[in-house]
Amino acid sequence: MKTGYVPKDQRKKILLLSDDIRTHSGVGTQARQIIFNTSHHFNWVNLGGAIKHPDAGKGFDLSNEVNKIMDIPDSDVKVIASDGYGNATMLRALIAQEKPDAIMHFTDPRYWIWLYQMENEIRQNIPMVFYTIWDDVPYPMYNREFYRSDDMHLCISRQTENIVKNVLRDHPKEDWAIKYVPHGINEKQFFPIINDFEFEAFKEDLLGEEEQDFVVLWNSRNIRRKNASDIILAWRLFLDQLPDAKAKKCTLVMHTDPVDQNGTDLPVVVNNFCDDRHKVIFTGKKYDEKHLNYLYNCSDAHMFMTDNEGWGLGLTESLTAGRMIIAPVQGGMQDQMRFEDENGDWVKFTTEWPSNADGRYKKCGDWAMPMFPKTRSVKGSPLTPYIFASQVSIEDAAIALMKTYKMGKEERLKRGIAGREWVMSDESRFTAANMGVNFIENLDTLFNNWKPQPRFHLVKVDDNTILDNHNPNPISTTDEFKKEIAAI
Repeated sequence: MKTGYVPKDQRKKILLLSDDIRTHSGVGTQARQIIFNTSHHFNWVNLGGAIKHPDAGKGFDLSNEVNKIMDIPDSDVKVIASDGYGNATMLRALIAQEKPDAIMHFTDPRYWIWLYQMENEIRQNIPMVFYTIWDDVPYPMYNREFYRSDDMHLCISRQTENIVKNVLRDHPKEDWAIKYVPHGINEKQFFPIINDFEFEAFKEDLLGEEEQDFVVLWNSRNIRRKNASDIILAWRLFLDQLPDAKAKKCTLVMHTDPVDQNGTDLPVVVNNFCDDRHKVIFTGKKYDEKHLNYLYNCSDAHMFMTDNEGWGLGLTESLTAGRMIIAPVQGGMQDQMRFEDENGDWVKFTTEWPSNADGRYKKCGDWAMPMFPKTRSVKGSPLTPYIFASQVSIEDAAIALMKTYKMGKEERLKRGIAGREWVMSDESRFTAANMGVNFIENLDTLFNNWKPQPRFHLVKVDDNTILDNHNPNPISTTDEFKKEIAAI
């Protein structure tokens, strides 16, 4: 029996508000791994959202599927499908019907405004847990009321953990209530492939019969912050530095919807900026996990150039498949690169140093080719007034591609295998199984320590209470910048 097994009738039940765990979004994928890898210890109900959900209003019992996949006898896993992310009426009905011992939600808190409006009635009876995603500094003080209204924060990255603690600095929580729980990948679904006929056929169908010297993958949604067009421009700039014969043996594979109303028309970009020596392939197919692993194994490296990224799940999947990553230094991608300090320790973030985007630490795992942002601008909207958009230059991206290319296939593969070992290590805890253990440990701590919210609070309201944002966010500067300023 699995370690931590609890009989079905003795388990705590958790209601998870997230994407439908049957979908292939990043949130849906991780929510599925959380539930599956803790299903021997907790019972689960997933209020599973999707835009224009085809199954909206229907319920599904996944227990038999989970039993088979996870090799347990008595899981209890249900999905209630919802258009969007539900509403207060739906939640009250589910609480009355399912009687959960806790509610956990997973994605941006603005999707759950109605949930926070119910906070007082919920937390009198059961705790609220937030699997917290936040991409970058400056510290989002506008999230403070969301963070205050949760009994526990499980944070996807070391940067997120520091962000939550600093947003709550005037209203600190107990140490047990804010914990680092990184995303986890199933190493049995993503792995290096050797001597597999079906894989070789897939590769030939994708890339053609001619052996390629260098294949770079971009696997993400075609939306503006992902900067897919910049990937194409960096690819062209890199190839323009190679002789024609070598350039024609390099391929950029973009696994995405080539035309997205929230992004751009990528084929038009290719047609206007590239020619026949700048090979770009689009594959918008909805791959299952088996064929997605094939896709990762076709590549030499996986590249991102996003402005903001909470984690970057595709990069972790690529690492697990034994492939290098080329990525900006921001968000949870910093965790995946494993930057180390002067003592060789995996760096942590603090109020004084909330990000490594300034390049304080350069040394990282051999499996990563980091790209430090050339510019950082503050972007926002009425709901999220400010966040750094960290922009990698096309030139720096082309240099990163050239460095990776010149390593040669053998060295790239060696480094990719080191990345897989890092993902599977006890230090990183990036496997799905480790994520499950992490969730069990922390949620058990929650149940042992949680106390019901009082029905009423007495609050003294004054200007400081309303505008308690007196401690400015840190804005780091590089030594090069300081030298340039001093020289003016």
